[in-house]
Amino acid sequence: MKLTRYLLAGIGLFGLMQVIPYGRNHTNPPKLAEPEWDSPATRDTFFRLCRDCHSNETSWPWYSFVAPASWLVQYDVDEARSHLNVSEWGRGKQHGEDAAQMIQDGEMPPSYYVVLHSEARLAPSQLEQFIKGLQRTFGEPAEDDHSDGHAGHEH
Repeated sequence: MKLTRYLLAGIGLFGLMQVIPYGRNHTNPPKLAEPEWDSPATRDTFFRLCRDCHSNETSWPWYSFVAPASWLVQYDVDEARSHLNVSEWGRGKQHGEDAAQMIQDGEMPPSYYVVLHSEARLAPSQLEQFIKGLQRTFGEPAEDDHSDGHAGHEH
C-alpha cells in the first residue's frame, strides 16, 4: 500500500516536471560568423566533438525533451555558449584560447558527454592533432588568463 502511494506520487511529480517549460525550446539561434579555422580537419573535429554545446548548431537528443534531463542539457548548452560559441564569433568575449588547454587537461569534453556520444572519442594521435589545430585557430592563453575564473568551468 505504501509502495503504491510512493509510486503514484513519483509518477505525479514526474508528470508535473513536464509542465515546466525550461529546457524544451530547442530552436537554435542563427549562425552569424565562425572563426578562421586553421584547417578543415580542425573544424570538422570541433563540430564532431563540440558542436552540440559550443555552437548554434546543437543536435538535441531525445532525452533533452524530458524533464529533468531537459533542464540539465539546456543549462549545459546555455553555459557552454556563454563561454565559447563558434557560431557567433566576434560577438562578446569568447574563450577560444582556453579550448585547447581544457581538452589537453581532460576537462573537455565532459566525461558524461563522451559516455552518451561515442563520436566524441578520439585516439591519442587525433587528440594531439586537434589540440594543435585549436592552438593555431584560437591562439594559446596568456599565463595570467587562467586566473580569470574561466579555466575551471565545465564549458
